[in-house]
Amino acid sequence: QVQLVESGGGLVQAGGSLRLSCAASGSIFSINPMGWYRQAPGKQRELVATITRRGSTNYADSVKGRFTISRDSAKNMVYLQMNALKPEDTAVYYCDAEKPFGGDYWGQGTQVTVSS
Repeated sequence: QVQLVESGGGLVQAGGSLRLSCAASGSIFSINPMGWYRQAPGKQRELVATITRRGSTNYADSVKGRFTISRDSAKNMVYLQMNALKPEDTAVYYCDAEKPFGGDYWGQGTQVTVSS
């Protein structure tokens, strides 16, 4: 089992920045890609960014150039630096870790609210 705990969400004005953190514990040796997803009210959960154990990254088009995902494997942490935030970035952000044989572990989510 793997436990994921997010932190760093909050309220910020448009154009501002936030840094989300995800702490992983448990059987983390089984984790390969980790990432961030978000879900806005009335919308489906969507990919924000992913990062492999080797550091390869992938971003949603809507956040490219503004968000940066990073990983500290020694500390079992994954981060999401979010700059130039927009009101449409408002959502609950979830940390995700892929299981080795299919499926995902999820954190409880952290709220990000961007005011205009």
